[in-house]
Amino acid sequence: MSDDVCELAGLFSQEGHDLYLVGGSVRDGLLGREGDDLDFATGARPQDIERIGEAWANSKYLTGKAFGTIGLVKDRCTYEITTFRSEMYRDDSRKPVVIFSDDITEDLSRRDFTVNAMAIRIPVEENDLPEMIDPFGGLADLGAQVLRTPMDPEVSFGDDPLRMLRLFRFMSTLGFEADEDVLRSVVELKERLQIVSAERIRNEFDKLMTGADVVDALTSLVETGLANEFIPEIPALAVEQDPHHKHKDVLAHTIAVVGKASPRLRLRLAALFHDIGKPATREFGKVGVTFHHHEVVGARMTRKRMQELRYPNDIAKDTSQLVFLHMRPHTFKMGWTDSAVRRYVRDAGPLLEDLNELVRCDVTTRNRRRAKSISNRIDELEERIGDLAQREELDKLRAPIDGNDVMRYLGLEPSRQVGDIMNMLLAQRIEDVLYTPEEAYEMLDAWKAT
Repeated sequence: MSDDVCELAGLFSQEGHDLYLVGGSVRDGLLGREGDDLDFATGARPQDIERIGEAWANSKYLTGKAFGTIGLVKDRCTYEITTFRSEMYRDDSRKPVVIFSDDITEDLSRRDFTVNAMAIRIPVEENDLPEMIDPFGGLADLGAQVLRTPMDPEVSFGDDPLRMLRLFRFMSTLGFEADEDVLRSVVELKERLQIVSAERIRNEFDKLMTGADVVDALTSLVETGLANEFIPEIPALAVEQDPHHKHKDVLAHTIAVVGKASPRLRLRLAALFHDIGKPATREFGKVGVTFHHHEVVGARMTRKRMQELRYPNDIAKDTSQLVFLHMRPHTFKMGWTDSAVRRYVRDAGPLLEDLNELVRCDVTTRNRRRAKSISNRIDELEERIGDLAQREELDKLRAPIDGNDVMRYLGLEPSRQVGDIMNMLLAQRIEDVLYTPEEAYEMLDAWKAT
């Protein structure tokens, strides 16, 4: 234990309270994944934690005080200290009701999984040793890499239904397997997730999506039915047969694409949503099943779902744009002019790297020749982009005059009309590579004369 932690424990001891390192901090320490932020628990009430730590810490934050948590910051380390508690939801409430406790074992019993229900009592005497508190077999489950609940899963998930989603988050981030009884309880209680706020669901889901074992986690998320409670578009893909990947349905293909993608949130989300427009665009014709313009429909569906999950506007916009553009590079096989390459770079903007990777990951066919052909096509496109970038400033692709120039020259106020004119000037820039401000003003004269 660090000197700072022991010093803090000594301050609590002087007030008659033990201090315990708890939860993820213990688990990660035992897994060799130590971080800078540490979680502690104590019998002291929140106002006492704040008072005891005030002189010791460099700063504090109190956003979790209503739920028993006081944050103390010292030497760039964050220490979250929480009063022993029980936490549960009313049947129809989105907000947990917190009941404080005086017992560490009771506190641990109310935690989500046994691997997070261990504690280490911090020593305060010079020859004192840390004491491991493990009343629910967390050490054994950590060794077996199994996720179980400290109490019956019905009780644990009833206390906080978000724990059902957290189960799959830990499957993704830790690579652990879920206990069969726990999975059965998710199937039975999945509808309880509806009382959890969209923001809490989103935060947990983001962690799941960026985990190393995301494929197994997503597969189980769908199989238990929990995915239907907040992303129903994804399970719906299971019945849509993909004509290009005949060995997989669209759901299996989608999960495979997510697994191939780098763990960047926008990219992984785009991989998850990239084909959700297929059910709405499925048609049967002479050539078989088609999904024409599924990327257009899918982009709208993606934006709507992400808004319902309260994603920040920039993440929702970027993700839906990736979905919208993910089919564009496939037309490169028909041959692209330099202006088409410029337009592709312009439309992708800062998402270009993610877009190209998404297109590569979208290839899950077992046909090696087809996979190689698509990979070569993206290689060639990237080479074309690189060649043009050396000759032109593609990342600064813009008209030679700006909106203020247009308004001043034509006597216009800010309006959609000005935006239409700027799009016209940009389109000319893309087609003609470079033209002068004088030529731009000549275009404005021609526009005014029409």
